[in-house]
Amino acid sequence: MIVRDRGADWQVVLQTDHADLSGAFARAWADRGSRHESLTIAAERHDDGWAVWERAPRIDRGSGKPVNFLDVDVTSHLAFYRAGIAAISEQDPYAGLLVSMHGAGIYLQRYGRDTSLGLSRAAEVQELVDAFITEQEAGYEARIAETGVGSDERWRDYELLQLFDRLSLHFCMRDAEAGEAAELQGYELEPLGPWRVRMRPFPFAEAPARFGLVRRLRRKDAPADVLSTPAERVEITIE
Repeated sequence: MIVRDRGADWQVVLQTDHADLSGAFARAWADRGSRHESLTIAAERHDDGWAVWERAPRIDRGSGKPVNFLDVDVTSHLAFYRAGIAAISEQDPYAGLLVSMHGAGIYLQRYGRDTSLGLSRAAEVQELVDAFITEQEAGYEARIAETGVGSDERWRDYELLQLFDRLSLHFCMRDAEAGEAAELQGYELEPLGPWRVRMRPFPFAEAPARFGLVRRLRRKDAPADVLSTPAERVEITIE
């Protein structure tokens, strides 16, 4: 879950809903490479492993806050990412390669592209984390041979996958209703109003581009189970 403190309530976005938004960005992208369909599958499914964990989302007993994705037990995180990568690879080997790179990159600050990224409890099980990274990277060569992808194309698509992920996280983690300026991988996001931003350079095929985000607002004074909190859909406009 991606959790933001809004004062009177917690905004909660399930990882699978966040991934749906990432996939929508990929589908709307204007500059498409030869394997864009596989990239879109990777964007839509990169967090599939969370689906099991989020069947019973945890609440911190002390604070009452839903457990944020950066604070989840890392041993669980490693296990469900392995499962997700395997399942995605069965559908589309190239998408599986990209999600494998994404999974390892979570623990490597997106291969140096996002120095702010870090799971709060990763150091507690560093040996397991290192083994996971080694395992995923050891499989790259076979995956590359199977798909026939070149190095430049692979890293280009990896970076786009990170951009779709980070752009979705931008709207999940920040006060998009009030607006907050940001820069993501060379793109500037300028707030224009509630859930409306200007993105430069503009990357989508249609302008303005509109997307939906599913979220839950869980009140602090009347806490309820996360999944029993009604979901709502907000519209994001990017121009």
